[in-house]
Amino acid sequence: MPVARKKLTPWSSSYFQKRRVILEWDGEEPCLYFTEQTPKDSIEEVRFLLQRPFKKRKISLEEFSEKLERLLSELKEISLSEEGEEGEKKGSLDLLNVYSEAPVVNLINRVLIKASRVGASDIHFDPGEKEALIKLRLDGVLHEYQRFPMRIYSQVVARIKVMSNLNVAEKLVPQDGRMRIKIGERELDIRVSVLPTIFGERVVLRLLDKSNRLLMLEELGLSEEDYHKIVRLAKKPYGLILATGPTGAGKSTTLYAMLLLVRELYPHKNIITIEDPVEYQVSGLGQVQVNPKVGLTFAAGLRSILRQDPDVILVGEIRDNETAEISIHAALTGHLVLSTLHTNDAPTAITRLVDMGIEPYLIASSFEGVIAQRLVRRICPHCREPYRPSLEELKALGLPENFDGELYRGRGCDECLGTGYKGRIGIFEVLELDEKLKNLILTTPNANEIRNEALKGKFKILRQDALEKVLAGLTTSSELLALTDKE
Repeated sequence: MPVARKKLTPWSSSYFQKRRVILEWDGEEPCLYFTEQTPKDSIEEVRFLLQRPFKKRKISLEEFSEKLERLLSELKEISLSEEGEEGEKKGSLDLLNVYSEAPVVNLINRVLIKASRVGASDIHFDPGEKEALIKLRLDGVLHEYQRFPMRIYSQVVARIKVMSNLNVAEKLVPQDGRMRIKIGERELDIRVSVLPTIFGERVVLRLLDKSNRLLMLEELGLSEEDYHKIVRLAKKPYGLILATGPTGAGKSTTLYAMLLLVRELYPHKNIITIEDPVEYQVSGLGQVQVNPKVGLTFAAGLRSILRQDPDVILVGEIRDNETAEISIHAALTGHLVLSTLHTNDAPTAITRLVDMGIEPYLIASSFEGVIAQRLVRRICPHCREPYRPSLEELKALGLPENFDGELYRGRGCDECLGTGYKGRIGIFEVLELDEKLKNLILTTPNANEIRNEALKGKFKILRQDALEKVLAGLTTSSELLALTDKE
């Protein structure tokens, strides 16, 4: 038996979404915002319902989408007492233009709009015994966003499965899918993972914003000194350059920023990448996706790339001795090779290659530099405020007790979900190999010896770079201390 629909409540977000108008109050005076696509009947209906004079303001479709997105993302409350069915449509739907009276549909749409607005990378739907949780991963940290009753959780999961073309009836095995949606001008490619648990199916959505552009070197948060070091490395005609750090530290972003610089400075150069997966699609680059099922590994792909007359090669990751040997050989035979390793700091990358069976003389001959990095959360610019650090905090930071300056933190606001942080910034240490360091690698390839020798020059470790960013008000002392505690 069909459930009766509720009427649209005037001035609700649903009303604005369907009528394509937005009514705001400037003090006591109402102002109606509309676009070229707003039906005339909508304006007349508002005039009839309002029963008082009001200002009209025509705005662009982009401004209207932004206002509507802000309005929808701020509303978490939802009536869960009614049910409804929604006809499905194929393709990429703009959620700002989709109206539904089904509460589950509205719940999911609002969560997706909010996640997109605050820049979340993942959305978690986590079932419990009595309540389900929605969590957003923001700047690498998971935050609770909303709770709702378990009695409608199965409907939420079913809706997500339908959107991502998964089997709604199958609830006992994990499933993976994807969906594509639009929110205003942003197009999101969403990877969906469903995992059965004791309380129900757990769902995680990974949001990939297709409108995100690649960052240039000057946008990564590099100090002036480190920026010039990386530019010098990118201009090398040949040699091996490594980016190191844990998963999610931004290594690929840094290497791609270097490739963009190489492409700009030397448009005639042939640049080929082999990755798992291809993270950014860039015109003018030959990009190869690793596929072990058909024998296309990093090592096998790299051998084939060398027959493609490349000038610059990006290897997604050096995972084994074979890939390391081919990369070193390519660097020695006149190619600029960029790749990544999982090590804690720059000097350790050299000893890791030795551990993988690469002879020190080959490393010294081919190696040009290492970039170690981490990501720390950036203070939200909307609620950033100064404060006087305590003596205990000064001691932890290694600052003198008579330090007379101010540090900064985020108070927490709607723009940052109350976290005090919005976005992330890189922390770097850049090691350029000069003749002294190369001679040291030949004799004693020890990370501590290499670090001590580098510190005699202009080498700056991760903690020093992080402290500079704390003093500049870009990040907080707690982020620096968390970074140090992990090392």
